[in-house]
Amino acid sequence: MVVVVGAVGLGLVLRKRQRVAAPTQPSRAVPAQLDRADFAPTTEWLVVVFSSATCDTCAAVARKAEVLRSESVGVIEVEYSAARDLHRKYDIQVVPMVAIADREGVVCAGFAGPVTAEDLWGALADVREKQ
Repeated sequence: MVVVVGAVGLGLVLRKRQRVAAPTQPSRAVPAQLDRADFAPTTEWLVVVFSSATCDTCAAVARKAEVLRSESVGVIEVEYSAARDLHRKYDIQVVPMVAIADREGVVCAGFAGPVTAEDLWGALADVREKQ
């Protein structure tokens, strides 16, 4: 009986010492910096929507972002099949992805996945207010 209890105790100690590696997770990070030379608008603010033609949610997000366009806010959609090089350069792994960048290309706000129009408006207002 003592041997069995000792073996169980030793097994529990050894089991606690084993570290299980966390499963690999896909990157959903919005880029921290954009090269403004990659994008046509020279406005003070730039809203970039990374998308795919096969994604219905992407089309909805692009329409919502388009409403942000003004004299000081440029909006560009970067569709995967038309601009694979930019998707690779910025390591875009999920779409839709929205990045709001300032004149230097610093991404001040971003969203990975579906986003509401209110969230886009709010994020743009917040970053403009801070500058």
